[in-house]
This record gives sequence, C-alpha cells and structure tokens, in this order.
Amino acid sequence: MDVLRRALDSDIYYSFRRSPVVVVSAIVTVLFFAGAIFAPLISPQNPFDLRQLNLMDASLPPAWMPDGLPQYPLGTDTQGRDVFSTILFGSRISLLVGILSVVFAMVLGIGLGLLAGYLGGTVDAVIMRIADVQLSFPAILIALLIDGVARIVIPRELHHEIAIYVLILAIGFSGWVQYARTVRGSCMVEKSKEYVQAARVIGRHPVAIMLQHVLPNVLGPVLVIATIHLALAIITEATLSFLGVGVPPTQPSLGTLIRIGNNFLFSGEWWITVVPGLALVIMVLAVNLLGDWLRDALNPKLR
Repeated sequence: MDVLRRALDSDIYYSFRRSPVVVVSAIVTVLFFAGAIFAPLISPQNPFDLRQLNLMDASLPPAWMPDGLPQYPLGTDTQGRDVFSTILFGSRISLLVGILSVVFAMVLGIGLGLLAGYLGGTVDAVIMRIADVQLSFPAILIALLIDGVARIVIPRELHHEIAIYVLILAIGFSGWVQYARTVRGSCMVEKSKEYVQAARVIGRHPVAIMLQHVLPNVLGPVLVIATIHLALAIITEATLSFLGVGVPPTQPSLGTLIRIGNNFLFSGEWWITVVPGLALVIMVLAVNLLGDWLRDALNPKLR
C-alpha cells in the first residue's frame, strides 16, 4: 500500500492524470494489448481456422451498411473472414514483433553503448563509426537488407517457419543505434562521478560497475526511446509485411491485412483495407503520444 500511495503522489502520476490526451492514449493502448492477448477468447471467430469460415459470407460490408450482418460488425473479406477478428489476431503478430524487436535492439544498444562509453578509445571509435554508417541509411532499408540476406542464407523450406524471428532480428538490428548513442553519452558522464571512482578503488570488476552502478542511472532515457521505438517498430513491420517480405500469409499481421485488402480497394470493398489501416494508425498514434508524454514527464527541466 505504501508503494501505491507513493506512486499516486508522484509527479509522474500527477502529470498523467492532468492530461486527458495521455489518459485516452493509455486506455487505447491497453485495449489493443488486451485485445491482442485475449484474441482467441473475445474474437467472434478464428479467421485462420478454415473450419470456421463460410465463403457464402465473403465480402460482406460492415454491420451499419446495407447488406451488413450483426455478427460481422466490421464486415468480412473475400475469404469470409471477420475483419474484426482479423484485426485482433493481426494485432498479436504486430505487437509481438514490435515488442521483441524493441527488446532486442535495446539489449544490443545498451550493451554496445556501455562498452563505448566506459572503455572509450578504440572500442568507442569503432562502435560509433558503425553507428554513424548505419544512420546514413533509413531503418526500413537496413531491415530489408537483413531480411534479404537471411532469405538467401536460410533454406527455402524454412522461410515460413522462421520468418517472424528473421523479422524481429531485422527490425532490431535497424534500431539499436539510438540506444547505443544515448547510453554512451550518459555513461561518459556517469563514469567520472565519485561513486564509480569508489567502485574502482575497492576493486569492482568493470562489468559489475557497468551493470550494477552505471546502467541503473542511464535507464531513464532508454525507457523513453523504447516507448517511441515501439511505434516505429510496428510501422516498420507493417511496411515490410505490406511489401510482402514480412510475416507469412498464414500468420498475417496488420500490414499483411492492409496489403491483401489493397487489391480490392477500387472494387468497392474498402473496409477490407481501410479498417485494418485505421486500427494500425490508432495504435501507433496512441503509443507515440504515450512516448512523448513519458519523455516530458521524465525530463526534470520541464517539471
């Protein structure tokens, strides 16, 4: 109870409840996460189970339009899949890829940033020059390059089985630079402080100093970057899936659903692509707004 009381009395919670936009964004984000996690329980059908599909219900418009049916509130696609159910199941893939790629990029970036900032010298120069070169290319191109190399190296029969893992690695490798540069700058400031000097004097191992002393003091900016990077990772995954190099058709994400529906956009069946597109926009916007608020809330200069 004391922890909860301190949390409710904190400046961060005060800033949170004073901003209606942030509160709405948090609610929307929680709803998307809950819908993705509990999709098998709350969705009207499993859109990827052929036994639950009925081709006679294909291409039905949303329920509020003429010829729409109440059991399909957002309509159906050309295979008779409920669009609302496909959004729930597609969000699971998008969020899974986004979260795991952010975790991978964060671990890689923090590790390289700590090494560069604490050791300095040649190690710092090499890591930062690699980061500078990668910043010269858009993240989507880096992800496309890694995905393409993986498709060449990995046998064709395994492409569908490990496509999600390749996608996570591709997006993660394309986003580690921001973490590394931020952690490096903070580490260079922290390593000159007295508590780090004291740890060196008593003989603590450099790895222990970096992980137990320096790292906890540089996590604030990293959390902000991770929140904003999550939205970017979801967009990158959707872009790759829209281009046909993301997750396989048997496990479609929101990007795949938009690509499939785009083929029928001009035939009048707009809901097949517009509704998943709106869901993607709303989810990314909510996460972005939370990231912007967290950046301001953790900045003592703006309090």
